[in-house]
Amino acid sequence: MMKSTIVKTLMVCIGLVTALACTDQKKEINYPKTDLAQVALIPKPLKVVPTNSAFGLDNKTVIFTNQNAKGFKEVGEFLATKIASRLKFTVPVNTSTDESVERIIYINQTDTLASDSPEAYQLYIKNDSVLLNARTAAGAFRGIQTLRQLIPEHSNDTLAEQPMWLIPTGKISDAPNFEYRGAMLDVARHFFTVEEVKKYIDILAYYKYNAFHMHLTDDQGWRIEIKSWPKLTEVGGKTEVGGEEGGFYTQDEFKDLVAYAAERHIQIIPEVDMPGHTNAASLSYPILNGNGKALKPYTGTRVGFSTFDAKKDTVYAFLDDVIREIAAISPSPYFHIGGDESHATKKNDYILFVEKVEKLVQKHGKTMVGWNEISQAKIDPSSVNQFWNEPHNALVAAENGNKIIMSPAKKAYLDMKYDTLSKHGLNWAAYIPVNDAYNWDPETYVEGLSKESILGIEAPLWSETISNSFELEYLAFPRAIGYAELGWTPAAQRDWADYKNRLVGQVPYMNYMDINFYRTNLIDWGD
Repeated sequence: MMKSTIVKTLMVCIGLVTALACTDQKKEINYPKTDLAQVALIPKPLKVVPTNSAFGLDNKTVIFTNQNAKGFKEVGEFLATKIASRLKFTVPVNTSTDESVERIIYINQTDTLASDSPEAYQLYIKNDSVLLNARTAAGAFRGIQTLRQLIPEHSNDTLAEQPMWLIPTGKISDAPNFEYRGAMLDVARHFFTVEEVKKYIDILAYYKYNAFHMHLTDDQGWRIEIKSWPKLTEVGGKTEVGGEEGGFYTQDEFKDLVAYAAERHIQIIPEVDMPGHTNAASLSYPILNGNGKALKPYTGTRVGFSTFDAKKDTVYAFLDDVIREIAAISPSPYFHIGGDESHATKKNDYILFVEKVEKLVQKHGKTMVGWNEISQAKIDPSSVNQFWNEPHNALVAAENGNKIIMSPAKKAYLDMKYDTLSKHGLNWAAYIPVNDAYNWDPETYVEGLSKESILGIEAPLWSETISNSFELEYLAFPRAIGYAELGWTPAAQRDWADYKNRLVGQVPYMNYMDINFYRTNLIDWGD
């Protein structure tokens, strides 16, 4: 039985659903004044109300969660794990009989938030309690990312008997601007290991991303095991750009990635690019080939030369199997069919192909996503168009009722170089310095496209010039941090001068995670 006065006090507060209105029964500790509004949070929350004191996180803190709401216990355990790995002490979750407990973090399910977003949350931080209210476990998980950012790098209370990390007090009310906030990684041009992908997912989760799009197939490699067509990985999985040995994910490894992402409330969206970008597949099974040319392994970076045979029944039987097997191990409602740069496919064949594949995707219970070229076909309004280079296709799709994912190459492609000094990346779309990556608005980028038609934003990272985490992180960070804010925070609350100062505040986390971020001279990093 819990005997701590503070536990009893907070439970009364939670019952009234108003922690800030409760009167502490304990004598308040005279903490140093701390301003919640000055903490460098990214993405920037909707509303912050500081009360200029502090909650002392230490080994006398416990975490309790709503145990009747799905996923809340796991959110509390995730937070405890992160505290233990960083601060080197254990915070119990949903268990304590220790008289010395002085402070509590309570993760609570509620339906009374102002926002109806499933990812909305509220944080009430007092001297001796933190109350996190959320409608869903996903909202609670976003809230604990904010709480993690509020924990200072070092313990900073010289008055305490033990190390204590002071978290500023006040209230944060928050919700995302877009329901879809994604990043894409091309594992086909260069293969990335399970551990490399997991590290990227970890960082994305910290900044409240909720979607991770995996570009699993291309001319240079096929990266996902298909048991009914084993040569896809036996042959197509053995190459990559530059001629190095490729690799692939077994279905068990892919399921492991899916589960790992799901623990962080991120869905993995699989992409099988077609009818172009298909040399690796056709090399594995030449009956699929539609360009009439001799096939050989491809390790270059040219695009647009390959195609499936859009008029051959065998191709659709093959794709039925591929989509079926991947859909069975992919809980995401989406299945991405690619559809870009199919220059070797005749237009009528391309339209036929997209329309037939859409039906296969739907047959296996998924919603089709494709690059913006798919709007040339007559597609179902439920399908999603990913805009990358042709505004008119996005407008056509919106007119058809399709939702749009905003990924303009000139602004959101993480594989573009920062500037002429960049060690990695390309520049065919643009140079994208950190300020240009931040200073655009997904809601107004395509003239005539309404916000209601926009599902969200995604930052793709193509891998022609990168082959490991060190190089991946160079291109992704810090730009991916800015894209997180573009997806979460409304335009009216975004400001470059304010953002770049908050970005400097992310350096301790990036150093802790050993992120090889690009130290652009546009930011005063303080060193």
